[in-house]
Amino acid sequence: MLVSTAFAQDAAPAAAAGPDAMLQFLPIILIFVVFYFLLIRPQQKKLKVHKEMLAALRRGDRVVTGGGIIGTITKVIDDHEVQLEIAENVRVRVQRPMISGVLAKTEPAPAPKDTTGGGGGQAGGSGSGAANDGGASPGEGEPKPAAARPSRLTKILGGKRD
Repeated sequence: MLVSTAFAQDAAPAAAAGPDAMLQFLPIILIFVVFYFLLIRPQQKKLKVHKEMLAALRRGDRVVTGGGIIGTITKVIDDHEVQLEIAENVRVRVQRPMISGVLAKTEPAPAPKDTTGGGGGQAGGSGSGAANDGGASPGEGEPKPAAARPSRLTKILGGKRD
């Protein structure tokens, strides 16, 4: 007789444990909901805006990289790289995801007149693009607009122009 009463007493709390188990998981579920709305969702929006900004990059835009280098896009090499001019006749290649922001959206710079002369030649040498033109357009090449405005580095160091 003792055995039957023991089983009867043990069965009743097991049936009542079901709703209590759901109440125990409720705080964990609420924490996940709070994390989603305060952390995950804003980060996804920020990532979406950054991707849109990278897709809209074009020649002539003034950008800042993840390392804090400010430059002007002189050439969009492909979907993953751009060429920045960070000082007068100093050009570097930067991966698109490393561009953290656009400082100024400008009108795109005019394309060079001689586009048939192999695009890889100018990217290989820094500053030798003007010598490779061969004088095809002496008055309208890229060196003229770059020489017309002093770079920030030239202003800071007080360099003189010829």
